[in-house]
Amino acid sequence: MLRSLAIRDIVVFDALDLTLDSGLCALTGETGAGKSILLDALGLAIGQRAEGRLVRNGADRGGVTAMFEVPADHPVLALLDDNDIPKSDDILLRRVIGADGRSRAYVNDQPVSVGLLSEIGSRLVEVHGQAAEVGLLNPATHRQILDSFGGHAMLVDSVRRAWKSWREAADSLRGIEQRLERARQEESFLRHVVGELEELAPLPGEAEELSERRGFLMQVEKIADAIRDAVAALEQDGGVAGRLRSAERALDRIRDRAGPRVEPALEALASAAVEIDEAVNAIHALGADVDVEPNELERVDERLFALRAMARKHQVDPDALPALLETRRSELTAIERGDSDVAGLRATVNELGDAFRIAATRLSEARTASAARLDEAVRGELEPLRMGGARFFTRVETLPADQCGPDGQDRVAFEVQTNPGSAPGPIGKIASGGELSRFMLALKVVLAATGDAPVMIFDEVDRGVGGATADAVGERLKRLSERFQVLVVTHSPQVAARADHQWRIAKETGAAATTRVVQLDPGERREEIARMLSGAEITAEARAAADRLLAETVQ
Repeated sequence: MLRSLAIRDIVVFDALDLTLDSGLCALTGETGAGKSILLDALGLAIGQRAEGRLVRNGADRGGVTAMFEVPADHPVLALLDDNDIPKSDDILLRRVIGADGRSRAYVNDQPVSVGLLSEIGSRLVEVHGQAAEVGLLNPATHRQILDSFGGHAMLVDSVRRAWKSWREAADSLRGIEQRLERARQEESFLRHVVGELEELAPLPGEAEELSERRGFLMQVEKIADAIRDAVAALEQDGGVAGRLRSAERALDRIRDRAGPRVEPALEALASAAVEIDEAVNAIHALGADVDVEPNELERVDERLFALRAMARKHQVDPDALPALLETRRSELTAIERGDSDVAGLRATVNELGDAFRIAATRLSEARTASAARLDEAVRGELEPLRMGGARFFTRVETLPADQCGPDGQDRVAFEVQTNPGSAPGPIGKIASGGELSRFMLALKVVLAATGDAPVMIFDEVDRGVGGATADAVGERLKRLSERFQVLVVTHSPQVAARADHQWRIAKETGAAATTRVVQLDPGERREEIARMLSGAEITAEARAAADRLLAETVQ
């Protein structure tokens, strides 16, 4: 519910702090006192259009703050979470507007876009009035309203899931068909590429190995010379190993005379001889490696050049050629089996499309049945509101196939016929201001169990009616207030008498006109309702009539 409303420098309000209560809240006062301006100010706080003319004359800016209290499971709290807005016990909507028309919006003191403020505001307040363009007047909401009334949640969910599966499969099919078409256009080129790559037959890592081999072959003569020098150094004049063994034999002859002291030298000579033998064998093995075949360098150069040329042609690294060959082979295979794959997926798409249409048809049938029940229920509310000649229609039309979507195959629109014989039309265009408010009231009474917005506002819903009709309006507003907080701007004493709380809005003249809002106690309510009954001069008869109205509504 709307707990409080603070207004600063908006039109006729210089400073207003209004605390509100639950139930039916009536705002009364003489014409021109500023009742509708109070609602315009609230409209600023919930994201409606802002204009510089709303700022009070002489002020640089104006502002409105509205504090709402919502239950812990209200959907608006999820919207706050989705937009990283901090939550508290209350939701605080604030709008500041400059005299130049520019405005800033805040939710729980966090800056937000006006669009987000409007989205949050629409979850908290429904406004119905002479020029309201929100809530039930928005054709985009009519399908959702009908589904809520009819209890179609499971059918709607089934349609959405069927649509999602169908569209995902159709998107996959379209992508495969496009790729297949492009591949077919390039088929001859692909076959040429595969042919030349297969002829080249590149191997993984081959280019790197050839590059290393080429570097070795280019240095092979220098390597061979070094090997010969090393062999000569080790083997000339009997070789180092031979001299080491000669030294070992010489020391061995004195082993008996020298004793243990000669052992380390003998062991070192023996080890050195073994190491020299291994070194000589390794050098000879290296020599075998450099014993290359004639023209090997030329063959390596030719192969490496062919790999690099092919890589440049296809703009890849030489070592990526084997993977490129497999990719192109796969593309050719896809072309060859593409028709069968496409045929299978197309059959799946057709099956899913049929499933969507079946689900959408079931939902359409349910909507049509619920529309008839909704129309009948609304018509039952129009008679007591002195609109017995008017008719309400819920139009359910089947959309063209290309306009169907996740919500099904229907366009839903609320239409009205205000006079017998006249053509029905959109509710927001056919009904006059007073008729529109009563249509909205009748519809909201019927839909009372399906609404989420905790606050409902009716601006002069009783305009142009009186007596029993005004009493019927008050009775329905009272009924709505059992589920919602209802604010009504009214000139009808019958409506005001049914309110749980009443405020009088009065203009005070001085250097500048100012409007004050006062909550009325029981005695003040009696006087205000008497004024509404009799006009400027309150008579004893008017007070007696006010007493009767108040007594009758306390039943």
